[in-house]
Amino acid sequence: LRLPPQPSSLPRASLVCKRWRGLVSDPGFCRRFRRHHHRNPPLLGFFQELDEGLSFAPSLKAPDRVSPERFSLQHADLVDRFFSLGCRHGLALIYLRKRLQLLVWDPVTGDQHHIAVPPGFDTETSPISGAVFRSAGDVQHFHLALVGSSERQITQAVARVYSSETGVWGNLITAPLQSEGAAHFRIAVSTIKPAVLVGGSLYWLLDGSSGGILEFDMDRQRLAVIPMPVNDLRFFQFSMIRADGGGFGLLVLSGSSAQFWKRRTNCDGVASWVLGRTIEIDKLLHCEPESNGSQLILGFAEDNNVVLFWTIDGPVMLQLESLQSEKVLGTKIMSHYHSFESVYTTGNIMFYIMGIIKPS
Repeated sequence: LRLPPQPSSLPRASLVCKRWRGLVSDPGFCRRFRRHHHRNPPLLGFFQELDEGLSFAPSLKAPDRVSPERFSLQHADLVDRFFSLGCRHGLALIYLRKRLQLLVWDPVTGDQHHIAVPPGFDTETSPISGAVFRSAGDVQHFHLALVGSSERQITQAVARVYSSETGVWGNLITAPLQSEGAAHFRIAVSTIKPAVLVGGSLYWLLDGSSGGILEFDMDRQRLAVIPMPVNDLRFFQFSMIRADGGGFGLLVLSGSSAQFWKRRTNCDGVASWVLGRTIEIDKLLHCEPESNGSQLILGFAEDNNVVLFWTIDGPVMLQLESLQSEKVLGTKIMSHYHSFESVYTTGNIMFYIMGIIKPS
């Protein structure tokens, strides 16, 4: 028997017989179910960064739609000013600015882990960012990669990796990032656009007039800056993506035209950008004629290969392989959106919430 990872799968299976009901509500079975589907989770929705906290906007339709109240994290829980740094492998990463802590939160189980920012980072005048991820097949432990500017030298980027299994931060990794004419400016890692994980590397957009992408090769423990494939960044929007056929890619939006770029390495080991297809995004998003060219890129869902756009009708998802679009119903708030992909299992309470099984 193969059950898909959608939220309605276990409630429907529980209706077969009492034995199945007992099986799918067992915590051990739920853990194994999540582990089995951890590489192909559904896109449950998006977290919006609001003044009152993190609000959840579900993206699935009934019976798979998850109630927004199930995943809310109010400002009282966050204590102070916070920055959502993105979600991955069923976990959300939040930076608590005043406490200088990182909060790793599992919205499905409610588990929270607070980790202090390690030494070596400039936390006073430069933004820091990070990414949370799990090793293949491990749904118990997690890793946390933190990047930012060096507290000692303004033209250096730094990174460290934390393991929840050992509770220890790894060595400080540095890289000179001084560019021509920018010797007196700090490297600014974007905290608005979350990192993208492709293969063994994490990628962050860099803010500023010179732009660029910060690559953290975790296998080689190396930081590097990748230049953008276009020059004047003022006229473009960017979303880091997984390219066609694998590898790191970039979606570049100018007006209603979207270009797909792929980072490719030749036989001599030299990497460069290669332009792929170009599409008219307004037609795919079914935008009104008066809104042509006014779309904004809000985010990217790695496992489902979906880019989220803002239109005058609200947020719209575009699946990059099929080029099929779908509106995110129930919200028209202009905010930072962070995609949440996870296998949703919470035992019998899930069945009651969805109304498939009535409480006795």
